[in-house]
Amino acid sequence: MPMMDRVKPKKPAAPPVRAACTCGSLRKASRRVSQFYDQFSILSEVERGSIAGPVVMSELASAMVMDRSTLGHNLRPLERDNLVVLRQARQDRRKRYVELTAKGKSLLPRAHRLWRGAENRFERIFGKAPAAELRAVLMNIANNRELDSQSPR
Repeated sequence: MPMMDRVKPKKPAAPPVRAACTCGSLRKASRRVSQFYDQFSILSEVERGSIAGPVVMSELASAMVMDRSTLGHNLRPLERDNLVVLRQARQDRRKRYVELTAKGKSLLPRAHRLWRGAENRFERIFGKAPAAELRAVLMNIANNRELDSQSPR
């Protein structure tokens, strides 16, 4: 057997980083990871927020760290699939509430199992400790008020 056949192939080298941009890198990573999680995250946040009553769309957008138009776009498939319903407030027609439907509530246990599977897969790929460290860093970024929308200085 030739020597070349016995040598294990090396992992491909990471592509060279061209003028690394934190924002671009975060967006790419976020899009990649959010493929696992988007709908579950919204359903879970609606459930969590609805303990005290229906969730106001603007509060849900804030909790999801997204603007209302992006949230509206992400709610469309959930509304289409009868997992959530959007209702206008009676007192203030500008307010819209997001509520889980009976179908949405019944889907949450299965969605939670799928979410757990996605979490486990992510941790298998990247390791438990690095995944926990990444979550901590990302939450610090998400909760940092110094990064609130401001014009560049």
